[in-house]
Amino acid sequence: MTVLRSVLYMPSSNERALEKAKTIAADAIIFDLEDAVAPDAKDAARGNAVAAVQSGEYGGKTLTIRCNGLDTPWGAADLKAATAAGPAAVVVPKVSGPDHLAQITAVTGDTPVWAMVETPAALFAIREIASFPQVSVLVMGTNDLVKELRASMVPGRAPLLPHLATALLGAREAGKAILDGVYNDVKDLDGFLAECRQGKELGFDGKTLIHPTQVEGANDTWAPSEDEISHAKKVVEAFEEASRDGRGVVTVDGRMVENLHRDIALRILESASQIQALTPHP
Repeated sequence: MTVLRSVLYMPSSNERALEKAKTIAADAIIFDLEDAVAPDAKDAARGNAVAAVQSGEYGGKTLTIRCNGLDTPWGAADLKAATAAGPAAVVVPKVSGPDHLAQITAVTGDTPVWAMVETPAALFAIREIASFPQVSVLVMGTNDLVKELRASMVPGRAPLLPHLATALLGAREAGKAILDGVYNDVKDLDGFLAECRQGKELGFDGKTLIHPTQVEGANDTWAPSEDEISHAKKVVEAFEEASRDGRGVVTVDGRMVENLHRDIALRILESASQIQALTPHP
């Protein structure tokens, strides 16, 4: 289980930003070669991203590289360089379906792929994309999806909810992780936190971010609370005791709980353990 509460896009053309990212408490970094990089900076950004991934200076963060599409002048070179760098995954924009992924993996081989879901084609092919062998994570590209749908980005994201749910269904059916899209107004903390809570309630594993100031809010939202951890321990202990006693019915805090509650509790405890391992200790 890889914790992906906070996944921060970092423009790979900005060397100062890449240096700062070493000290940011994000669970994962996407070294971006695509939208955040101007055409005349693409080659330099590629070299910076490769060097960052290979530096060993980002602690326990999950490091990925978002490449340009194969339909651009930089896509093929990006994929080759990113694969050779050995990141945790290559992030592929505007994945349209299994044929597109086959083109990608012809270059990237067994390197894990984070597939960006940001077009109607991706939503119609979500089951095939999510179940593709090299795909380990789905990433919602909500800005591009809004554009493609001619929808409005409004508080509460009502126009996007059916499509977010569709992508979540595909991810869960395939047993893959899925990340919520970005929140664009970096000064609107209340709006950002509300969208984080919505994303967690929907079932996302974490959120993609565009600014370091958003990391803490995402980390706090997706981290199990002390009460959740305490209750999860009670559930697991109760099931262990029942198993020793040969009982099939378990009651915790006056409520009957089932195997599904034990599974949820184990997931909470595993998440807490992984987060603890990521947290620097003096």
